Amino acid sequence: MPRINLLPWRAEQRTQRRNQFFVGLGGAAVAAGLVTLLANLVMSAIIDNQRARNELLNIEITALEQRIAEILDLEAKKESLLARMEIIEQLQRSRPEVVHVFDQLVRTLPDGVNLTSIQQTGAKIEIKGAAESNTRVSAFMRNIDKSGWLKEPDLEVVEVKPAGKGEASPGPRASEFTVIAKQVSASDGEDAE
Repeated sequence: MPRINLLPWRAEQRTQRRNQFFVGLGGAAVAAGLVTLLANLVMSAIIDNQRARNELLNIEITALEQRIAEILDLEAKKESLLARMEIIEQLQRSRPEVVHVFDQLVRTLPDGVNLTSIQQTGAKIEIKGAAESNTRVSAFMRNIDKSGWLKEPDLEVVEVKPAGKGEASPGPRASEFTVIAKQVSASDGEDAE
């Protein structure tokens, strides 16, 4: 007679396989958790390292920006000092120009012409005066044009008025004039002479 095994061996085998499956699944979950935790720790360490490097770079950038600001400030001061030095040198070079201009005005002034005011703005000189006639004013302008320190005379105003307003007789007539001339710079004036 055949032997029949009535024990539920298939059920035990299923239970054993199921238990092995759950143990394997639990092991995989634990392994996945450990890998995730390890990856998280490694990434946190990398991020902290990068943050520390970024902070160091920010500190260095701030220090360099301060140095750049100091350098720009020094360059601005240097430019200011150079500009002042240039102005001082220009004033030193132009110091004798006033003497030359007055000397030229005296030399260009013909007889019968009197100057009442001289005003200089930059290189422009405004000369006001009175002359016995318009011919004398023309001679004065020609002399200015030939001068080494004055150039480009321009007659602005000529008014003919009686010279002796307070006298009983009308007297000779005077031409009041305004002439604008340009001053020649020191180097140009020395070349002209």
